[in-house]
Amino acid sequence: MSGFRFHVNGEAVEVDAPGMRRLLDVLREDLALTGTKEGCGEGECGACAVLLDGQLVDACLVPVCQVEGGIVRTVEGLARRAQAEGSLDDLQIAFLEAGGAQCGICTPGMLMSARAYLDAGGGPDEGAIREAIAGNLCRCTGYTKIIDAIARVASAAG
Repeated sequence: MSGFRFHVNGEAVEVDAPGMRRLLDVLREDLALTGTKEGCGEGECGACAVLLDGQLVDACLVPVCQVEGGIVRTVEGLARRAQAEGSLDDLQIAFLEAGGAQCGICTPGMLMSARAYLDAGGGPDEGAIREAIAGNLCRCTGYTKIIDAIARVASAAG
């Protein structure tokens, strides 16, 4: 086993783990960041989406050795930044208000995909939002309310 150093949600961490251990397992089991969910474990559903060095990745497909020296942002980091200001992240609020979250399995990944889209300057265009979240599956809510929530935040930012 090796010690891998990286940052998660603004905090430096060091994890002793086999290099091929999935980032998803490190986040959930070693760092107790259970907001990131495992859906399929094969990179097909997007439930485990996180930002790695600003890029959207499925944590079930990333070995921890590839995260060495990197910056990881999870759904907990989305909330933490906003909570420092006394609230939830604007995306979280929009998801709640629009009814874009139900069972909770897909929601963290959807939020992270939406955050990556918005951070890249994405606007309220429905087609562009659909493309941005195309790697995320939702079986409960459907996509209309999720797209509405993302568009609402994009419109407010624009």
